[in-house]
Amino acid sequence: MRVVVVDDDRLVTASLKTILEAEEDIAVAGVGNSGREAVELSRGLRPDILLMDIRMEGMTGIEAAELLLAEEPSRKILFLTTFSDDEYIVKALRIGAKGYILKQDFESIVPSLRTVYGGQRVFGDEIITRIPALLNKGVKADLARLGLNEKEWEIIVQVADGLSNKEIAKKLFLSEGTVRNYISIILEKLELRDRTQLAIFYFRNG
Repeated sequence: MRVVVVDDDRLVTASLKTILEAEEDIAVAGVGNSGREAVELSRGLRPDILLMDIRMEGMTGIEAAELLLAEEPSRKILFLTTFSDDEYIVKALRIGAKGYILKQDFESIVPSLRTVYGGQRVFGDEIITRIPALLNKGVKADLARLGLNEKEWEIIVQVADGLSNKEIAKKLFLSEGTVRNYISIILEKLELRDRTQLAIFYFRNG
């Protein structure tokens, strides 16, 4: 596999290059030291995997990844960072990164690259245990921003799934009249016209 390594610490990039090239199945196609270089190298060299730090001056790894994945969602980007920051973990998940591992777990770097190359996602043990709580926290923050409560969001999900008012009422143990009221309130809050727009809203924000 061909890998591009990007980290703002030149010593780190040099060390990673040495470690990776000791493996028979890994070739380091290029190294960089900024988010902008990550974008240029990824576009120009088209590596199998971009192994990248997050905190870098100018353009962060998250910003670089977001740009690259918007262009080509199939790109494989693995974050390697010192920081197990909640916000970064959630962003990495949401933009479609293939993994997020910590530099402290250096022994996991090569196995993680192989896992990502094989088409799977990989997150360090410390990260995995925190993901469910982080994603739930993110959803609740979004709901608050939109002025929705959890029951309203639950109904939006059922509408997007194509259920009728009667089916939603049965599934959520509500009356059909209550479901109708909920949907009217939701449409008003989100300034939407009908159930179709509500379903589109869900797929854009869900």
